[in-house]
Amino acid sequence: MATAEVNGATIAYDDTGGDGPVVVLAHGFLMDRTMFAPQVDALRDRYRVVTWDQRGFNETVYDDQRFTYWDSAQDCLGLMDHLGIDRAVVGGMSQGGFVSLRAALLAPGRVRGLVLLDTQAGTEDDEVIPLYQGMIDQWVTSGPTDELAGATASLIIGDPALSATWVAIWMARSQESLRTPGRTLLERESIADRLGEITAAALVVHGTADVSITMDKAEALAVGLAGCSGVVAVDGGTHATNMTHPGATNDAIFGFLAGLPD
Repeated sequence: MATAEVNGATIAYDDTGGDGPVVVLAHGFLMDRTMFAPQVDALRDRYRVVTWDQRGFNETVYDDQRFTYWDSAQDCLGLMDHLGIDRAVVGGMSQGGFVSLRAALLAPGRVRGLVLLDTQAGTEDDEVIPLYQGMIDQWVTSGPTDELAGATASLIIGDPALSATWVAIWMARSQESLRTPGRTLLERESIADRLGEITAAALVVHGTADVSITMDKAEALAVGLAGCSGVVAVDGGTHATNMTHPGATNDAIFGFLAGLPD
C-alpha cells in the first residue's frame, strides 16, 4: 500500500506500475480497493492498474466531514495528478461508478474510457431509502450484527464464501465510520440528465442477479452514454459481479480496452 495527500485526505492506493495504458478503479460502498484483486491479476501484465480506497473506507484517512461524490471524483483526479497520470481509463463498481461518471464530467479530457460495473446514474429508489437509512443507522449505533451484516452481504455479494470473507472485514472496522459515507450514498443527486455530456467510450457490465441495482437502470445508463454500445449482461452475476463472475467481467474489460483508440 502507498498513500497520497489529496484534497485534504490521505488516500490509500495500490499501483501495479509499468508502462502500459492506465486503468484506475474505484470500489463500491462498504468495499475497498482489494475487491478488484481478480481484475488486477488479469490486467497487470498489459496495463498499469491503480486501485484506491475512497473516503470512509479501509485505509484512507479523512476528516469525517460531509462530502459528495463530486469530491470523490476530485480525489480520483488528484490521485492521478499525484501519480503523474494525465489520462486513464477510469471505472468502478456501484459507488465507484458514481464517482467515475462524475470524474468524466469534471475532466473529460483526462478520461480515456469508462468501465462501469453494476452501477447507474440515478438516485436510490424512494421506497428503499428508509430501509437503507435504517440499516446504516443500526450499523453506526450498534455495529454490524450477524443478521445485519449477513443481509448486507446478500445485497452486495450473494456468494456465501465471499460474503463470509467480507463480513469478517466489516466486523473489524469502526462502526461509526459508515455514518458520513452513508449520507453521501443516500443523498446523492441524479446525473442521468447529464450523461449526454460524456463522450468517452464506455463499458457497462451488469449482473443479471443484481438485486441492489436492477438491470433496467444499467440499460438506461448505457442508452444515455453515446460511447456505449449496450449492456454486457453477466448471467447470474450479483451486485459484485466482478468478484462472483470474474472471468466474464475480465473478458468484457479486455475486449473494451483492446478496442480503445490510442
